[in-house]
Amino acid sequence: MNVSDPIADMLTRIRNASRARHTEVLVPASRTKRAISQILKEEGFIEDFDESRDGPRAYLRIRLKYVAGKAPVVSGLKRVSKPGLRVYATKTEIPRVLGGLGIVIVSTSQGIMTGAQARRAQLGGEVLAYVW
Repeated sequence: MNVSDPIADMLTRIRNASRARHTEVLVPASRTKRAISQILKEEGFIEDFDESRDGPRAYLRIRLKYVAGKAPVVSGLKRVSKPGLRVYATKTEIPRVLGGLGIVIVSTSQGIMTGAQARRAQLGGEVLAYVW
């Protein structure tokens, strides 16, 4: 299947799986998706992830996290910068999500990181997604 925006596809799969109360979701692997999954794990939005291979294809198996086994920890995911309209922010313009309760995922020259990490490193970049 040919996907024009693989990051949006990954976020949509996570959003749909968490709303359907699935314990895990399979996503085709890439370096960018690995970095986003690592950020989601470090920030406590997902339980864990690992990579598996099915022949020539690599997949990320993302285990979702729930509060008291019922409510999903990820209550919202929003793709900001899209292939048709890229959104960039300087180091002073990096947005805050829900007054600091959510995170911003930013692609900088030093790699993919959260908005808080980018502000500390004084880096701007492409605003990939909001997670809350």
